[in-house]
Amino acid sequence: MRTLIITPHPPFPAQQGAALRNLGLLHCLKLFGAQVTLLTFSDSDSLPDEAPARLADLCEQVIYAPAPPRSMPQRLRDLLLTREPDLARRLDSSEFVRRLTDLLQSRGFDLVQFEGLETASYAPIVRRIQPTARIVYDAHNAEFALQRSMARVESLSLWRLPAALYSRTQARRITQFERAVCERADAVIAVSQDDAEHLSSLETSTPIHTLPNGIFADDYMAGGNHLELSGIPLVFTGKMDYRPNVDAIQWFAEAIFGDILTQHSEAKLYVVGQAVHGNLLVLQQSNPRIAFTGWVESVKPFLHHATVFVAPLRMGSGTRLKILEAMAAGCAIVATTVAISGLEDAVRDALIVADTAQGFSSAVSQLIGDSGARQRLSVAARRYACERYDWSILAPRLRQIYAGLGVG
Repeated sequence: MRTLIITPHPPFPAQQGAALRNLGLLHCLKLFGAQVTLLTFSDSDSLPDEAPARLADLCEQVIYAPAPPRSMPQRLRDLLLTREPDLARRLDSSEFVRRLTDLLQSRGFDLVQFEGLETASYAPIVRRIQPTARIVYDAHNAEFALQRSMARVESLSLWRLPAALYSRTQARRITQFERAVCERADAVIAVSQDDAEHLSSLETSTPIHTLPNGIFADDYMAGGNHLELSGIPLVFTGKMDYRPNVDAIQWFAEAIFGDILTQHSEAKLYVVGQAVHGNLLVLQQSNPRIAFTGWVESVKPFLHHATVFVAPLRMGSGTRLKILEAMAAGCAIVATTVAISGLEDAVRDALIVADTAQGFSSAVSQLIGDSGARQRLSVAARRYACERYDWSILAPRLRQIYAGLGVG
């Protein structure tokens, strides 16, 4: 199966949700014996030294195109002067068009798969040059539904009303754009049943399949990673300029953490992830019990040393890879319903769900004081991740999707 995978950034190093999913998909394609070409946005000289070899092991060919700069003035101009969503222009690049066109004119593909909505704006080029290639849109989120959830939460605060208005505008625009993308594809893959239902509401004729996010569970077994964390470590992971993550930490710091500190003064929140938003740094200045790590080579040592993993998300869609990683690492987890949306209902046996500030702080405090409960959740979480979300379990489902398209 001659396959072209198009991603918004390299799948390795896999330090955020999209990259983790894309790396897993590449492993599946290698397992299937596919001949894979990866076309991705990146300045290749900015990648870690081991990245080319790791990707070369999974792909016959890797082609990089420079990530296009996109300034705030450009985004504001498009918001005011066009009806296109921000996502449609995020990766707008004439150089990428040239490299994609050259590739399609020089090599035929059975399958072309777009990872995420921002890459799918290039699907018409594939359809024009290679009309017989099967096009798959892998929807990492139901983006219009994600924007709606952002608008709902942002509207709860007066000073965040501009962000709410922005999300409402984007939700309307993305609905039209995402509908067109789905209609253009031969198959759509959603990462959860909830997202599949959202995408089905767009009423396109394209079949929609569900393939949840997955992980390589064995990679998260505790090893010899030594890490010095002070106090009672509470851990959150994620890219920290992503609005759902920013909101989660703001809510935790302002409405939840104080009650936890009243009972456990040694508790300390470690926010593990790159690109820390400026609004969050104020929290660290006002509360020394909050630490932002910035970029780290791996989140695994933090997961292995966490007393409790917290996921106080109030907005989002899809399947949270941060939850799967924490489960595979055997963390005791407290999460909101939003944070575990997209996972099977049985996940509630492997963590504690709390949706109010009081309920969340109470659950975390109780787990801090109950090592037996933490151990029970740890075992259940690890088992659940291995049995339901390891890529070895999910790979056959992906192969069935391709078989339905007559490829693979």
